[in-house]
Amino acid sequence: MQKSTITIDVTLDQDKIPHQISWKASSSSAEEPQHSKAMMLAFWDGQEKSALRIDLWTKEMMVDEMGDFFYQTLMTMADTYRRATGQTELVEAIKLFAGDFHKKSQELLEKS
Repeated sequence: MQKSTITIDVTLDQDKIPHQISWKASSSSAEEPQHSKAMMLAFWDGQEKSALRIDLWTKEMMVDEMGDFFYQTLMTMADTYRRATGQTELVEAIKLFAGDFHKKSQELLEKS
């Protein structure tokens, strides 16, 4: 059995707000840590039947980028749900919501 380790480093500023997020995976071909403006990490606790999450973003993460990040994450979640369950009707509902979310997010940005 193969093992891979993912390391996430978060540098905080004096107010304990993420200043820099970087990650590295032992099975990645990238030699240097990869930098990110935001991250979402979720684990399922089967015993407690609850999701445990870590959501972080840096001050450099712009509102338009956050909208794109959420849209892409929702689309990825839909694809993951399809592969895990085969429930295409729910997958389409997630994708429809994601598309509506993205459109409204862009409209709000244009207004501001």
